[in-house]
Amino acid sequence: MLDIYSPIVRNTAISFETQPRTLEELRGRIRASLGRRLWLVCNDKERVAGYAYATQFNPRDSYIWSVEVSVYVHPDHYRRGMRRVLYTSLFACLPEQGYCTAVARITLPDPASVSLHESMGFLPVGVNEGIGYKNGQWHDVGIWQLQLRPRQTQPATPLPCTALFDTTRWARAISSGERLIKG
Repeated sequence: MLDIYSPIVRNTAISFETQPRTLEELRGRIRASLGRRLWLVCNDKERVAGYAYATQFNPRDSYIWSVEVSVYVHPDHYRRGMRRVLYTSLFACLPEQGYCTAVARITLPDPASVSLHESMGFLPVGVNEGIGYKNGQWHDVGIWQLQLRPRQTQPATPLPCTALFDTTRWARAISSGERLIKG
C-alpha cells in the first residue's frame, strides 16, 4: 500500500500530506479506523493492486452515519477498472453496516477522479477554493457526495464491519466488486 501511496504524496497534490507515511503509521491508521470503518485491499499475484477505504467524516457524534472515502491503485492497474472494483465492493458493504452517506474530496483539476466518482453516482456538492497549498501552488478541493441508503428517522448506530464478516450479506457485498475483475 505504501508503494502506491508514497509517490502520490511525494509527487502530486492528490494527497495534501507532504511526507510519506511509515509502515507503522499506516498500520496505526488502519487499526484506528477498523473498529467501525472499512479498508478493502485487492492483491494481484505480485503486490497490492489497489485499496479503498472509508474513514470518519467528522468526529462529532451527529456525523457517525457519514464516511469519507478514497481509492488508490498501483500504476500497473491504471485504466483496468480496479478503482471501480474496489469502490463497488466498498459501496455495497457500507450500507450493510448502516452508513448513509459517502463523501469524496478531490483535488482539482482531476478529470479522471471526477469521472470515476460521478460514474459511481456521486453528485458535486461544493468546492473549497484555494484550500490547500502544496508543490508551490494553491489547490481547490471539490466535494462529492453519494447517498448509500435512505436516511431513517431513528437510525441505528453503524455496525463494525467485523460484526458482518461471516454473513451472506457481507459476502454478497464483497463479491459485487469481485465480479468486475478483468482477467
